[in-house]
Amino acid sequence: MGKLFLVSLCAGAALVLGACAEGEAEAVDRAFQGVNVIDETDLNGVMLSAADPNEAANYFARAVQGDPDRIDLQRNLAKSLVRAKRNTEAAAAWKKVSTMDGATNEDQISLADVLIRTGDWDTARATLDAVPPTHETYSRYRLEAIVADAAGDWKRADSFYEIAMGLTTEPAGVMNNWGYSKLTRGDYAAAERLFGDAVRQDPSLFTAKNNLILARGAQRNYTLPVMPMAQTERAKLLHTLALSAVKQGDVKIGEGLLREAISTHPQHFEEAARSLSALQNG
Repeated sequence: MGKLFLVSLCAGAALVLGACAEGEAEAVDRAFQGVNVIDETDLNGVMLSAADPNEAANYFARAVQGDPDRIDLQRNLAKSLVRAKRNTEAAAAWKKVSTMDGATNEDQISLADVLIRTGDWDTARATLDAVPPTHETYSRYRLEAIVADAAGDWKRADSFYEIAMGLTTEPAGVMNNWGYSKLTRGDYAAAERLFGDAVRQDPSLFTAKNNLILARGAQRNYTLPVMPMAQTERAKLLHTLALSAVKQGDVKIGEGLLREAISTHPQHFEEAARSLSALQNG
């Protein structure tokens, strides 16, 4: 009887210990699941922002195969494809995101953005039109302006550019876009003002500096404006100004500007040297 009691007691203890062990294991599993979620979130952020865009796209492509209903993974795949300049694939990815549960107006705007990159202007316009007018963001109005520009609707384009500028603390990019719109319309003075404003907002924006030179050259103003520029930048801008002068028929001025560009560049300026040689050889 004593032995039977001891066996029963041991069996009961074993069951209790087993239950405790199972409970502890479940707790540990839950804890590790929590860590895994945090680690995965961190890894997703690293892959999205810091990794090679093609590697990131491949990573998220594998991730969505394992969990295709997770909209955050689908978004990250679409963003990575855009970063990798795989715009056709990105358009398909954003279309999928926009149809999923939990899709937002910003997902629609991201879809419109990549459709513009692929040249699908009609679908991009329809996508933006489907976004409620109460959704007023910088990204939305920037794209609205670009679409209006492409359609030659200058009044709407100007209105949208102005609204977009008021919705961002970093307006240099939209100023540059608006200036380029004015440049293509032949409104060179307005373009020059906008490019100048863009450079003042962001002195590192070389595209705006180059566009500013194009606007001045179109007005036969062949002097560099006062603005911050490195020596290499100065040489490149002189080269742009020289080509503008030649295009206007001011060949001698263009030749002089090319010589100045070559002498200004801290290294051999092959492109300017070729332009000067071509000019001298008629």
